[in-house]
Amino acid sequence: MVEVGAKRRGLAVGGLVLSLVPIFYLHVVSAGQLNPVTDVISDYVFVDNGTGWLAATSLGLAAVSALLAVNLRGVGRSAQWLIGIWSAGLAVATIFPTDPAGAPTSTSGYVHRYAGAVMFVALPAAGVLIARQFPALIGIATTASISSAAFLVSHVSFAGFEARGLTERVLFASLYALLFAIAALQVRRTP
Repeated sequence: MVEVGAKRRGLAVGGLVLSLVPIFYLHVVSAGQLNPVTDVISDYVFVDNGTGWLAATSLGLAAVSALLAVNLRGVGRSAQWLIGIWSAGLAVATIFPTDPAGAPTSTSGYVHRYAGAVMFVALPAAGVLIARQFPALIGIATTASISSAAFLVSHVSFAGFEARGLTERVLFASLYALLFAIAALQVRRTP
């Protein structure tokens, strides 16, 4: 069975909640500057004080995810490693910010994009592995996987229709739901 101490689980849930505060703040203060349907979350670095607020969200989320990965027992090393890769991807994507829309892609922009692609595959894959043992997570893990695929596909333009921002926000909502579900797994101590 999965073993996560109650204090650690509480810390993880609290950390997940706290990591949402800066990104909600950025959505509110940037209303009218960024379009949540077309602009990706990484574009908040171009809003006043956005770099710090976005870093607070992503690095907080990375730290909480790493805590979950380290403290999960009984789900298999692969799931733990995939959550760790997700955490590392968040940190790398924070350190290497994206480029402004329409600007040539810099080295930082390339690193940001590839870190994002890796992390957006790693966490849903971890969810699928964990759901094998905990069928209650199948719906959330499947939603995260489908959302991930939709976001990756949204990077291809379809006759002028762009919804990268929307698909990424749906993806993040499903990833947060998955992380909350992982954090809330019932504890059953094993010898």
